[in-house]
Amino acid sequence: MAKRNLTAREVVDARKVKMGKPQIAALLRTSSKVIASKGKASIAFNLKKDPPVEKELYENLLGPTGNLRAPTLRMGKTLIVGFNEDAWKKLFR
Repeated sequence: MAKRNLTAREVVDARKVKMGKPQIAALLRTSSKVIASKGKASIAFNLKKDPPVEKELYENLLGPTGNLRAPTLRMGKTLIVGFNEDAWKKLFR
């Protein structure tokens, strides 16, 4: 398999830029899939074919401070939130 050349277009410091529900809603409008991870657990949401209940989606995207969990990455129309080593390895192989 050929290696992909990935370059960040924008980097935001989550300690300085807070992203609450309004900013997350803007990200979700341009996303078709969300992969949210907390520890060893990951859950995938297909926003186009089977939109989740808003409460369930935000429970997986928001951290204890009410801001978007870090790290967050957008690859195309997929939004990846939180860190799970196995999920990230699948994305970058």
